[in-house]
Amino acid sequence: MSGVAQMTGHEIGIAGYGVWLPRRRMERKVIAGAHRWFNPALMAAARGTRSHCSWDEDSITMAVAAARGALDGREREAVDSIALASTTPPFLDRQNATVIAEACGLAGTGLRTLDVTGSLRAGTGALLAALQDGAIARGGPAHGNQALVAAADCRRAKPGSPDELAFGHGAAAFLLGGAEPIAVLRGWRSVSDDFVDHYRAAGSPFDYRWEERWARDEGSARLLPDAVAGLLAELSLSPADIDHLVLPAASARDAQRLAKACGLDPDRARDPLDQSCGQLGAAQAPLLLAHCLEQAAPGQRILVAGLGQGCDLLLFETAEALAGYRSAAPASAALDAGWSDENYFRFLAFEGTLELDSGIRAEADLKTAHSVAYRHHEALTGLQAGRCTACGTVQFPPERVCVNRNCGAVDSQEPYPLAGRTARVVSLTADRLAYHPDPPSRYGLVEFEEGGRLLVEFVEWDRAELKVGAAASLAFRIKDRDAHRGFRRYFWKAVPA
Repeated sequence: MSGVAQMTGHEIGIAGYGVWLPRRRMERKVIAGAHRWFNPALMAAARGTRSHCSWDEDSITMAVAAARGALDGREREAVDSIALASTTPPFLDRQNATVIAEACGLAGTGLRTLDVTGSLRAGTGALLAALQDGAIARGGPAHGNQALVAAADCRRAKPGSPDELAFGHGAAAFLLGGAEPIAVLRGWRSVSDDFVDHYRAAGSPFDYRWEERWARDEGSARLLPDAVAGLLAELSLSPADIDHLVLPAASARDAQRLAKACGLDPDRARDPLDQSCGQLGAAQAPLLLAHCLEQAAPGQRILVAGLGQGCDLLLFETAEALAGYRSAAPASAALDAGWSDENYFRFLAFEGTLELDSGIRAEADLKTAHSVAYRHHEALTGLQAGRCTACGTVQFPPERVCVNRNCGAVDSQEPYPLAGRTARVVSLTADRLAYHPDPPSRYGLVEFEEGGRLLVEFVEWDRAELKVGAAASLAFRIKDRDAHRGFRRYFWKAVPA
């Protein structure tokens, strides 16, 4: 199925984007070196780094970080739908997109949420579905209807496998619709083909992969050329009209080979960033699209491909608004923000493939009282404080009575979001006695510039000095995991600003 984007009085496209990559990066030579005794062939692929989640990150937390970057400075009220595309959603029967919506301050009446999964082209599929959404098309600039699409994956791999080196974790998000898009959808084509180059059965933590050369030659190399030729013919374009080709290829060499097979200039194929962060699954094509938009110029055409049991093709044309747009969470910043973690055992522990003896202090029952959690979900997930309308005092959690001893007004507080506001460290404690997945446990008070204090956990201070007065920002993370019931609780933590 294919089509030319229909004009509805305004042009439909991308209004903003954001990218998040975990800051921890594992050198592939460290992974390959650990398995050299068993599989020395891995050393041939031991180049570059891959991103990997900390113990308190997953597809939801990464999607929240990317989505907040895409939404920065935008009116939340205009967003009427949000979708999460992921092959690794934390919950199979709890809508993950709803958690993201609340963490981004989007939850409410009239907001549609959707999880898209089951294929590595879930990211491009969700983008295409949102761009064809009638609500965006009918809304137009006057009504401001917009959609948010986030793609995130943190695929696990067996230790000692090629996938352990190749995979990476990360997320990209796009705000769609609006009055001045930075890139406009001009056409699309989708092909469904149950070509199984790999799969992950229900209940299995790892992929099963078929022979690489067969998957390459009979899969993408067979499917893409006809799809690209069909789309270009429908749009009356030639291969020379494509300025950038975004392909979730395994390497730069594979991307150029596929571009050539499609009749395109191999130099137009974008770097798949495999050496910088790895293959991000459903988030790979969205990441590369965001990276391309950061470097493209107005008036250029970008052909985006998503692969997985078929393919999706989306052709964008960059608009004049791109020249003045600056993302709050660009791909370049996410790529540059990483640090090398050479502790392979910690990597395995965070992946969940190495079970450590955590001691008896880790045996506490972490059962969640869902009734209590729901009553306070706006404060816990959305980090909504209260601000007294009588005296302006900010307090968390919000209460009926103002904490200002000179005020004490009752029922005077209005919602006041703390996420996204700068804070400073007021007090801190490092604790090695209590159990923590990444000891020591660091926690303390932060104070926000506009008022209000919050007791939080400090994370990712490996490369910054944690001291009183240090600037901090808030990040949505996993608070703890209930190993007995498989539930994850989320809250906000302080990271270096």
